[in-house]
Amino acid sequence: MKGWIKEKLHANLLDYKVFLKWILFACLIGLLVGGIGTLFHYSIGWATVLRKEQPWLLWLLPVAGIAIVLLYKVCGIDEDKGTNLVLLAVRANEKISARMAPLVFIATVLTHLCGGSSGREGAALQIGGSISSKIGRLLRFDEKDERIMTMCGMSAAFAALFGTPLTAAIFAMEVVSVGVMYYSAIVPCILSAVIGFAVADFFGVEPERYQLVGIPRLDVLPVLQIILLGVLCAVLSMLFCKVTKGTGSLYRRFLPNPLLRIAVGGALVVGLTYLVGSFDYNGAGMDVIDEALFGRANPEAFALKILFTAITLGAGFKGGEIVPTFFVGATFGNTMGRLIGLNPSFGAGIGLISLFCGVTNCPLTSLIMSIELFGKDGMLFFAIVCAVSYMLSGYHGLYSEQKIVYSKIKPEFIDKKSE
Repeated sequence: MKGWIKEKLHANLLDYKVFLKWILFACLIGLLVGGIGTLFHYSIGWATVLRKEQPWLLWLLPVAGIAIVLLYKVCGIDEDKGTNLVLLAVRANEKISARMAPLVFIATVLTHLCGGSSGREGAALQIGGSISSKIGRLLRFDEKDERIMTMCGMSAAFAALFGTPLTAAIFAMEVVSVGVMYYSAIVPCILSAVIGFAVADFFGVEPERYQLVGIPRLDVLPVLQIILLGVLCAVLSMLFCKVTKGTGSLYRRFLPNPLLRIAVGGALVVGLTYLVGSFDYNGAGMDVIDEALFGRANPEAFALKILFTAITLGAGFKGGEIVPTFFVGATFGNTMGRLIGLNPSFGAGIGLISLFCGVTNCPLTSLIMSIELFGKDGMLFFAIVCAVSYMLSGYHGLYSEQKIVYSKIKPEFIDKKSE
């Protein structure tokens, strides 16, 4: 009996030591990555403002692309896996070079400065993941603890950039292996996300918050309308993933030289911008997202943003796909919501969350994001559309190294990469 009690006390003491360890390192990662994420936020903001004030910078996009490729080459990185490398670091303990953080920071700012259509979250995940992974190696953590450190960095960077700490923490635990949540990282991920968010807030970064208009009462007709919009967004999410990945494959097939590839891609973006006659599709497009959520959007905007983003990222420019996903989802939801009888503002919110869910395969993250961005009103509608979009988007996803561990339609183990 005494031996059993002693064994239990020892186990409990060990649990508390682990708990205190992760409290300490989550705070460290939250402060460090939150600070760098804040700097990154302001750098992207500065680049966006300067590009709008000086539209001629768009003509430098091919030159910026060549500079990005040469910068990576000089630093010894010929093949950049991007966000996929961060997913591999969590799932298979793939090593992330500490050089990734400054490289993707500079390359993403250059992409936004010269008008490439990309987001910022992919860069943030790489920055946070590479810094925290390097700290884990310096502290001689074992491979399992290194993975948790990487997730901490992902959470802190995402939270600092978007102002959604709960979404950031759950996303880091959910996105790597669909069907399996890394609950062992729940304390460090949540704490690092909250601290990263607090650091950004301290330095004046405004969190993304929106007030949707026209949220209906829970009734049969609105539920059917939401289901229909969820089905359409699931189809669109598959199209978005196919187009972005397919464009990259076409570039590599016909333009194997990365310097030529990115220069041609930059030139295509310049030409397409002037052909369309609008700068709305350059950069992240946060102002267009705002307009869509207020109820105003051009019906063709979602298709043009998919095209601009595929051409930009497929060529090798840096950034990410999630903010373009917000753009596409919000403008598509605004347009289709209006057609099926929903308020366009509410339709934009539903479209944004639904498309995000479809391309990331993260229904729980998507639901929490809807609450952090739009409040609890309409939460049941967002829960419905997340479920529909997740189930019907198939096994497609933005990240080729994301594992789909369990089937979406049967309770069975499948363990396959997203398409």
